[in-house]
Amino acid sequence: MRKSLLLAAAGLMLATGVAAAQDLSRPGSSFDSKPRPGNWQNATARTERGHVIGNPDAEMRLVEFISYTCPHCADFAARGEPALDIVLLAPGKLTVEVRPVIRNGLDLAVTLLANCGDPAQFKTRHRALILSQADWLGKARAAPQSQQAIWQRGDKAGRQNAASALGLTDMLAAKGQSRAELDACVADDAAAKALLQNDEADAKEFGVSSTPSFAMDGKLLAEVHSWEGLYPVLRERSMAGAN
Repeated sequence: MRKSLLLAAAGLMLATGVAAAQDLSRPGSSFDSKPRPGNWQNATARTERGHVIGNPDAEMRLVEFISYTCPHCADFAARGEPALDIVLLAPGKLTVEVRPVIRNGLDLAVTLLANCGDPAQFKTRHRALILSQADWLGKARAAPQSQQAIWQRGDKAGRQNAASALGLTDMLAAKGQSRAELDACVADDAAAKALLQNDEADAKEFGVSSTPSFAMDGKLLAEVHSWEGLYPVLRERSMAGAN
């Protein structure tokens, strides 16, 4: 995991024109000559429509629109998010707001679990769920159609069934979260309704139609749906801010 994380960060540094031999212990220097003190990659707070990670005074603001059942989103989480941690989040140059896109009933159940509990621990829950997507989504796809239909309804019984049958509650409980709290979150109809309303608001405000999608400084990035598409935008934006 550490090796792949460093390779991802090195890929971002190469994209910014920085020599491959640059010391990864000084991530801020990949974009400008004034790295800032601090370690912001785990600073997390709840927002109206998601969770924001990073320095609240950062010059660059990225919104990441993701679906927990989207394989391309899992790919971005595996390759892009660790590089952002090292290069931009840790030195306080960027905030990333993670906003869920609800594509189906299973998305709704998983998002309720990701949002469940202490906002400071959101990143841990988010990464655990999306990086294990291949396992639990594989189980979901292999389930009988009758079972899948229950999960896709998105109602309380369907969400509870999905969280239990796919091992999602077990996964987070194994990391120390209260099982009672997790059960209450996935059964919370008011929270589910709020997620759907937020999803509609983002679609109306930004025109999000596919995942992952990204907005930089309040504007949706057209045709950017991958790590390969995002890092040139980050490079240009960061270099502009350094001048």
